[in-house]
Amino acid sequence: MTLPLLLLIGFIAGIASGMFGIGGGLIIVPALMLLANFTQIQANGTSLAVLLLPVGILAVLAYVRAKMIHIPTALWIAFGLMIGSLAGAQLALSLPASLLKQIYGIFLLVMGWRFAEIYSFFKKSQTPNDDNSKNTTSHPPLPIFIAIGLGILAGVASGMFGIGGGAVIVPFLAGFLKYDQKSAIGTSLGALLLPVGLPGVLLYAKAGHLSLSMAAPVAVGVLLGAIFGAKITISLPTDTVKRLYGVFLILLALKFIFF
Repeated sequence: MTLPLLLLIGFIAGIASGMFGIGGGLIIVPALMLLANFTQIQANGTSLAVLLLPVGILAVLAYVRAKMIHIPTALWIAFGLMIGSLAGAQLALSLPASLLKQIYGIFLLVMGWRFAEIYSFFKKSQTPNDDNSKNTTSHPPLPIFIAIGLGILAGVASGMFGIGGGAVIVPFLAGFLKYDQKSAIGTSLGALLLPVGLPGVLLYAKAGHLSLSMAAPVAVGVLLGAIFGAKITISLPTDTVKRLYGVFLILLALKFIFF
């Protein structure tokens, strides 16, 4: 695989990362499998290695300036992610993951439908409830044990599927814990900024399922793309971001369920 193509994969993953608060692995993993003939396990390990670097730092700074991130919550989630990623990697290396992928896909489908609010398009009229002039977002205090538990859950998904964990963190923060969508995305990116996938990466490396030569240029692309994604999200109305994120989750759900 050529260097420009690896950079492009990373750049696209970075845009998605900055827009939706994900690590980018949900784009990196299938791209490596499709374009570089990686196995699922090899793609998982390489993707986690990409996400070890602080590739979202520029996006996180943009969310910090916009006051759309809750740093204490992000740190506790990051702690849980480090614990969970090792367990997820062990599961991926020792068990068939097809059933768990389908369960995860169903979860994404339900959350995607909720965020996209597709049913609202069939209503005759709807009063917009978003005020794009609001630059401050709410992030209610989150008990430490809930933040760590959420991190562990996201870490298991991260280690199993080579993703950052944001596809678990953002729906829980925004859907169940009443975070504003943009604040949930910023907090998720903050949690993913630390090398939370290190235990999983070491396990994949020990098993010989890691390509650093592929990971490095993809990481550079993610770093560049993430700031663009963050700027797009910050500039859009919250309702638009929620619906875009919902459509994104539905597409990912179909991938997990059927492919």
